[in-house]
Amino acid sequence: MRYFLGIDVGSSKTHALIADETGRCIGFGEAGGGNHQTVGYDGLTGVLQTSFEEARQAAGVERDRVAGAGFGVAGYDFPSDRAEHLQAIAALQLSCPVEVVNDGVNGLISGTSHGFGVNVTAGSSNNCRGRGKNGKEGRIVGNGPLFGEYGGAMEIAYRAMQLVNYAWIKRIPPTALTKVLLEATGAKDELDLMEGLSNDQYHLFPFIAVEVIDAARAGDQAALEVMHWAGEELGWLAISVARQIEMENDEVEVVQSGSIFEAGELITQPMQDIVLRHLPKAKLVRLDGPPVVGPLMLGMQMAGSDPYPLRATLIESAKELVK
Repeated sequence: MRYFLGIDVGSSKTHALIADETGRCIGFGEAGGGNHQTVGYDGLTGVLQTSFEEARQAAGVERDRVAGAGFGVAGYDFPSDRAEHLQAIAALQLSCPVEVVNDGVNGLISGTSHGFGVNVTAGSSNNCRGRGKNGKEGRIVGNGPLFGEYGGAMEIAYRAMQLVNYAWIKRIPPTALTKVLLEATGAKDELDLMEGLSNDQYHLFPFIAVEVIDAARAGDQAALEVMHWAGEELGWLAISVARQIEMENDEVEVVQSGSIFEAGELITQPMQDIVLRHLPKAKLVRLDGPPVVGPLMLGMQMAGSDPYPLRATLIESAKELVK
């Protein structure tokens, strides 16, 4: 019996999953965030070791029985990052073939029917990766507002802050987002909020997006505008990457992965509207199953196995382990 390993390293958490060659997931491990931009490469090495060891012990599998391993890692953005990421992975002392990709590829591998299409991730920030049937790969920078890439929780918080300011200067009517931002930062009033943010006394955090979503569901006009804006921005990421892989006129699968899509139609409807305007044959699908299934399937590919016939089994058995 051969075994396969996949590890999904995020900015806030790390998940490791081991499956056997029948597609049954038998071992799960977890650790904290491992983005090297936040915790350094020593931190990345630590979460890889912790999550792998927990999954290995749960599966009852020795490391030399792992036939292939895949890693989807937040912060692995450019080719210049590769050597140090492989060095961190080497600390696991695996003897099998390994591959490392950006975590934006996770949903592309496991969310599409054959590994071709586009994956849009909206979690604490945003990312988008794609792969065409012609072998072309597409991407965005994946580093947020500096590059005009929006739609994740942090960008939603920033946009909410802008509308709170607009209400304060009376560019728009009052909004429930003002109370959301005051409570989230602890500011006394709008002037204190603006001053505190300007002087780095107050800070915005991704969790604010949850409150923005709640305000939108309650009908606040500014919050609804924020969510519509975020949905369209995520749609533009998909459109751009589909163009890069030359699938804009094909029946391209566009996977929606990440916690922000739990907002439902508040964000998926504006995203769908703009995507179908530019990719008329696109099929938008919500990622089914934990993102760690993506690097697990990559690990199977590294061992020379086709994971797609076992995709449904992998996803369903992973759901039983990853809560």
